[in-house]
Amino acid sequence: MRGSGRARSGSGLLVVHARRADARSEHPTRVGFVVSKAVGNAVIRNRTKRRLRHLMADRLPALQPGTDVVVRANPAAATATYAALGAELDRLLARVKALA
Repeated sequence: MRGSGRARSGSGLLVVHARRADARSEHPTRVGFVVSKAVGNAVIRNRTKRRLRHLMADRLPALQPGTDVVVRANPAAATATYAALGAELDRLLARVKALA
């Protein structure tokens, strides 16, 4: 696709999809989260989403404007520590920024 970049990178904890389009270059970065029932019950899913939201808020300034990011939690994310999720998110975001 001309003028856009797509990338995906995953691990046992998370999968990160990123897409950057020139048409959205002046718009802010958008982030979405996917946490399925495979991760756990509602309490665990919501806790996982809250952790991911907080971790991504700190990383938004590092992303280029106009980037769309989707973070999908794998079942192992439910038992991962906050520090482990942050480290994995940093690693995967660095990979997709290099690919996009």
